Amino acid sequence: MPAIEVTPTLSAPSARSPADVVSNVAIGAFIVAALYFGREVFVPMALAILFSFVLAPLVKGLQKLRVPRALAVFVVVLAAFATLAALTMAMVGQATQLASELPTYQSTIRAKIAALKGSGAGSGVLSRAADVLQDLGKELDRPKAESPGPTDPPSPVRDGRPIPVEVHQPEPGAIETLQAFLAPLIHPLTTTGIVLIFVVFILLKREDLRNRFIRLTGTHDLQKTTAAFDDAGKRLSRLFLTQLVVNAGFGIVVGCGLWAIGVPSSLLWGILAAILRFIPYLGAVLSAVFPMVIAASVDPGWTMLALTAGLFAITEPLVGHVVEPLAYGRSTGLSPVAIIVAATFWTWLWGPIGLVLATPLTVCLVVLGRHVERLEFLDVMLGDRPPLSAPEIFYQRVLAGDPSEAADKAEEVLKERSLSAYYDEVAIEGLRLAAADEARGVLDAARRNQILASIREVVEDLSDHEDRRPELAGATADPETAAAVEQTDEREGASDLPVLMAVDLNDAFHGSDRVVCIGARSQLDEAAALMLSQILGKHGLAAQALPPTTLLTSGLERLAEQNPALICLCSIGPQGTAQIKYAVKRLRRRMPTAILVLGQLAQASNASADLGSTDAVATSLREVCRACVTLAAGKVAA
Repeated sequence: MPAIEVTPTLSAPSARSPADVVSNVAIGAFIVAALYFGREVFVPMALAILFSFVLAPLVKGLQKLRVPRALAVFVVVLAAFATLAALTMAMVGQATQLASELPTYQSTIRAKIAALKGSGAGSGVLSRAADVLQDLGKELDRPKAESPGPTDPPSPVRDGRPIPVEVHQPEPGAIETLQAFLAPLIHPLTTTGIVLIFVVFILLKREDLRNRFIRLTGTHDLQKTTAAFDDAGKRLSRLFLTQLVVNAGFGIVVGCGLWAIGVPSSLLWGILAAILRFIPYLGAVLSAVFPMVIAASVDPGWTMLALTAGLFAITEPLVGHVVEPLAYGRSTGLSPVAIIVAATFWTWLWGPIGLVLATPLTVCLVVLGRHVERLEFLDVMLGDRPPLSAPEIFYQRVLAGDPSEAADKAEEVLKERSLSAYYDEVAIEGLRLAAADEARGVLDAARRNQILASIREVVEDLSDHEDRRPELAGATADPETAAAVEQTDEREGASDLPVLMAVDLNDAFHGSDRVVCIGARSQLDEAAALMLSQILGKHGLAAQALPPTTLLTSGLERLAEQNPALICLCSIGPQGTAQIKYAVKRLRRRMPTAILVLGQLAQASNASADLGSTDAVATSLREVCRACVTLAAGKVAA
């Protein structure tokens, strides 16, 4: 019977030399220092870059309508900054009006504070007792008064009456008044002017700047680099524009809701809510504080405060958990810890404006890290993609003796993938990494025993899962699970094989212990045999997993007495081909009538098809299962 061959691949992880790490750290320290000391220039530049990402789709839209680029840039930038100026003037007007009305709210606040103080049982008695104790304390702390001598003349100071002294400033002239008016406006107007100039030139020379950046990062693969940067630019533009629209919508809903409730300066609070929502996690909470305080100050009762709190309690979860996932997709590409760290870092670096720009700037850094090899550490540190692949995570967990976490991750993957697909694409790949460490001599027997024990527990925990493709469900939100699902291929799986019944089996397969799976050399091979025996059992072939000691003389004698109908020999290491040939020869000599299937699960470059008189050779668990089902049923499985 011809051997069955499958060729899986495994990509080796890239390694970083210590010199590269030190160089990246030095460059990072220099960049941080430059950003801090040059913040007067870099803050406008950062604002301009973000504005250019937002306005670039609008400029391209006008260009598609045959509008010249210069005119399109002028129209879009003028409209954008005119809108910002109008919103700023509206905020200033609303804030001025609110400041003039604040004294009228003092009586309401005092009445509510007094009501809160007197709301508790017995609070009046406690309040009076506290007043008495406070008066006694003042009497005890009062210094003893000195009596004037008989010859001392009375003076205003000794009588406790200080001499009043008044200092009058001269009336400011016209120049001083103009300076006092313009001084607070010089810095914002200068920043706005720099941002405006940068935005215009970035939009006019966008492709030229992109090409220069590509030249700096390297032109060894120009096609791939250009495609990557074009894709990154489109994604960032779509992300920032979508975020701007969502936050603006949130501000409009809040402003209209506060206006309907009757909260003063509702336009101011709506604009502030849209701006503060750029701050991750805390922005919406901060935007709710000020309107709630004003609502409590205006309304003598508590109705307006309750309605204001209810408005934010309903709007924020609705936007955060319904609108944003639909608009953004799964994620912005940042890990939750990275968002907090970025907010802290940029706030320390640039102050309040850094807090608002933290998330957009960090998204830009992560995108650069994903497309520029030298900046890959940014993606590793800040991105939401797992730093380790799914097989590496599995190997690390079982190596650390933590089967519970490995089983938990497997449970999540099995909601979207079959059991055999998970074993082949994640667990077996992880065992291949262990086999490579074993071949290098860095994995001793104690570690191999620990790996075997951990995988035995994982296999037992997954025993209640059937080997079939699960029903389509919602995509997982866990980045590690999502990465494992993406790396798992279901196109060639055992899950589409039938579950054999007793009537489907050949006569030699009736009875117990008719199928055995043997680890060829080490504990790693035995771990693979455990997984294979479970997969075979899911398809109607009850199998027993046996250790490599079965291939010794005493073990072969006991196995010959058992006389199994089918023997699966599992090998996962890149070495030991001669030993496997010898094991196949001994098995065939002792049990000539048994069907012998070799699962040579090493990497494709180390696999060999010429291994003696085997009935089938396969390089994945799924193909071994397919061969066994075919041989046990005496026909080609559907």
